Amino acid sequence: MSVVSPELLRRFDVPGPRYTSYPTADRFVEAFTEADYAQALAQRRHGAAAMSMPLSLYVHIPFCESLCYYCACNKIITKHHERAEPYLRYLSREIDLYLAQLGTGQVVSQLHLGGGTPTFLSDDELRELMAMLRRSFTLAPDGEYAIEVDPRTVDAARLATLAELGFNRLSFGVQDFDPEVQKAVHRVQPAEQVFALMEAARGLGFESANVDLIYGLPRQTPESFDRTLAEVVRLRPERIALYAYAHLPERFKPQRRIISAELPGAEAKLGMLSQSLSIFSEAGYAYVGMDHFALPKDPLAVAKRQGRLHRNFQGYSTQPDCDLIGLGVSAIGKVGATYSQNAKTMDEYCDRLNQGRLPVIRGLALTREDMVRRAVIMALMCQGRVVFESIELAWLLDFRRYFSVELEALQELADAGLVKVGDSDIEVTERGWYFVRAIAMVFDQYLRADQQRTRFSRII
Repeated sequence: MSVVSPELLRRFDVPGPRYTSYPTADRFVEAFTEADYAQALAQRRHGAAAMSMPLSLYVHIPFCESLCYYCACNKIITKHHERAEPYLRYLSREIDLYLAQLGTGQVVSQLHLGGGTPTFLSDDELRELMAMLRRSFTLAPDGEYAIEVDPRTVDAARLATLAELGFNRLSFGVQDFDPEVQKAVHRVQPAEQVFALMEAARGLGFESANVDLIYGLPRQTPESFDRTLAEVVRLRPERIALYAYAHLPERFKPQRRIISAELPGAEAKLGMLSQSLSIFSEAGYAYVGMDHFALPKDPLAVAKRQGRLHRNFQGYSTQPDCDLIGLGVSAIGKVGATYSQNAKTMDEYCDRLNQGRLPVIRGLALTREDMVRRAVIMALMCQGRVVFESIELAWLLDFRRYFSVELEALQELADAGLVKVGDSDIEVTERGWYFVRAIAMVFDQYLRADQQRTRFSRII
């Protein structure tokens, strides 16, 4: 692994987007309406090439039994499990509206259940949801079918149900194994519980298990986080997602319950990140990019090596870039050259569906400029290389002239050894992969005119 010094981490630790899309979701506008979205769906239906492309589905389940104080997701805290049943009815209505637009039986190669807590649903409700999806779409036999799992809501029997329903990938929310940190964020779950679930998942034949970790949480120290890292290495999940905690209590109400004085300082956070990079590398994990690690034989690491990596609203993926249908409250979708987002409150989401309308309330129709820059940013984020000729042929432009300002701005990153700018390409260095957000930001035209970057998390 290339050495990443704390000084380098500190130098490029600036606020910036995560680029699960470009333009980013904060650029969505209410001027993009349901009618605009319906037009994009119609273009897919009548376009032979688009119809032959598999779909990706995201289903948002917003319910959680208890509140995690660090959480910035769209969720509804409730112990009333009976609320799930009417929500499934509304999901069914939303799916029916899509079927009216696209027809039944569209091939799906990727499905992701997120939240909230998808395992808030009972086994029977999960069966009902999957039966609903299978009636409406054709799930490809070699697809990726993932579900986010709160370890406190499942046991081995529930994991067996998930396998029976066709899920082949799990993502466990761990965050930290230290009991004091868990108390501080209101998410207590013994390490033994996670280890038992991982063992059960392997016995059931799940293809891949991911573990989410967060550094920068209250009461964390470099020493305590080292112990968590050691446990994760012992657990040996196929994938690890390591996120920096962004404390934005003015935006996310749950975070107001976190005691600011208990948060680790900037130097401690940098120490945790630096140590994480070293420990995971020594344990044999490949750095995929953007906080993600994978064992060398995992399809994500293989796709990275082979230049087949893609990125969508769920993060890195092995699936080719395809249209994404977002189902449920606040879900985000991508169809053609458009992005869209559903209503963020349950009342508005249900009200739209009661009117027989798709619950899209905002989005974006991409301009040619957006799509050119998206091609460059996604090539950097996924392949770590932009070949000028490929952009020139696809978009009929002179790369060096078109991006003259950006190429000049890259010089600082090149001087730091993070990127190489050649006569015919831009290449992210091994060290530069840890700063790929900063490299991508150079090509973000919206950021150049934006003085309010504080709405983004810091990139380190």
